[in-house]
Amino acid sequence: MKVAVIGTGAMGSVYAALMGDSGNEVWAIDAWDEHINTIKSQGLRLEGASGERTVKINASTVAADAGECDLVIIATKAAHVEAAAKSAIPLVKDDTTVLTIQNGLGSADRVRNIMGDINLSIGVVGGFGASVKGPGHAHHNGWELVRLGEFDGPATDRLKDVAAVWEGAGFNVRTFDDIHKMIWEKLICNVCYSGPCALTEWTLEEVQNDENAWAVASGCATEAFKVAKAKGINIDIEDPVQYVYDFGQKIPKSRPSMLLDHINGRACEIEVINGAIPREAEGTGIATPINDTVVALIKAKEKRLGLS
Repeated sequence: MKVAVIGTGAMGSVYAALMGDSGNEVWAIDAWDEHINTIKSQGLRLEGASGERTVKINASTVAADAGECDLVIIATKAAHVEAAAKSAIPLVKDDTTVLTIQNGLGSADRVRNIMGDINLSIGVVGGFGASVKGPGHAHHNGWELVRLGEFDGPATDRLKDVAAVWEGAGFNVRTFDDIHKMIWEKLICNVCYSGPCALTEWTLEEVQNDENAWAVASGCATEAFKVAKAKGINIDIEDPVQYVYDFGQKIPKSRPSMLLDHINGRACEIEVINGAIPREAEGTGIATPINDTVVALIKAKEKRLGLS
């Protein structure tokens, strides 16, 4: 299959390297010149839970260079989804699947608003703990599960064909008829660790092991859980605190992407993660004071760091 990965940061690099290594024609698309030039000249190096390899794939800073593709994966940060969707338009033919994978809420709607009536699917991934070590070099601590679903309706044969490509690359993949509940199940984990880890500058394990930090982190998750229930989201979670604790135990040394953004001098995705909970709570009667406070503190931190 011919695959374009738009946004080859930490997660996008994992997708591109493993799909390329399994025999697909892969194009890595990213705005980071040094990263793309390194991939062109030396290949894309990936190490961690999947082993170590350097894969020769195509790479460009211009999405249109890839030409029409069978699968387009939008793997940018949420803030760059609109730009990525616009750049992806020349890559789409009638039977192309566009798969968007971001943290938080709302990215798929923005892709649909820009790209129109396309074969749009949503991915929810968890347990990777990925990071960029340098230009052309990524690492991941795990690769627990890739969840795939259609933007509207149950899983189709087309989506199952896409899942087979991921499986052929070594990923653990499941398709779902209701991907939106999967989004919320991941969001509950994201709000637990993303904001608190970015504030404390600790790993998941360190947040779990500190009584005060864990009170805040688990409180964020509990608020998100209550909002999901109030909105009628059919999540398969009984105890949200145990759920997020168990998740953190799978990748204890990981640092969430929001913390990595701060370390690398970038503003983080607070508005689509912890910031999504107060917005979604409107009209439900659920109060979200812990997530509200975390969002305010992240914005204050970013102002101090000159990132806002």
